[in-house]
Amino acid sequence: MTTTPVPWEPPAAGTETEHLRAALDRQRWTFRWKASGLDSAGLQARVGTSSLTLGGLLKHLAFVESYYFTLRLRGGDPGPPWNAVDWGGEPDWDFASAAHDSPDALYSLWDEAVARARERLDEALAEGGLDQLVDLGWSDGRRPSLRRVLCDLIEEYARHTGHADLLRESVDGLVGEDPPEDWRP
Repeated sequence: MTTTPVPWEPPAAGTETEHLRAALDRQRWTFRWKASGLDSAGLQARVGTSSLTLGGLLKHLAFVESYYFTLRLRGGDPGPPWNAVDWGGEPDWDFASAAHDSPDALYSLWDEAVARARERLDEALAEGGLDQLVDLGWSDGRRPSLRRVLCDLIEEYARHTGHADLLRESVDGLVGEDPPEDWRP
């Protein structure tokens, strides 16, 4: 009997590129599952004194995907709504403004950002692999490799998926490490 692996399961034995992409996708899938199917109240729920919400995380990670795979990767414009934000004046705009967005808008924003990011990653890997330097670096002139960008995104998602675990459990008790095998956004 042949079974099809779930889309978030990393390969048992793959290349470095396959493992990095799969590690990022596993975090993406798990995060999206933790944030899925909620109404506005669920997406705006908080834990303790924290201002963090699942809606804010959805919007923040949509920004992170757009930032890393447009501006950082190739120096491109991340597009709306990101290019209209005064990030200097409102550094937490993505988190705070999510309270004004509908669940459908937040889910679409994140889903579309991830789809574009996957396409841009495919293009970048085809052009130069993991060792290529990305366009936007640090103020001292150093530029990270695409490998470093993927590792940074895995870390970003792992941190926020941990936050999502706590937030979602407080909303309706949902717990677990991976989505059910038949779950899809």
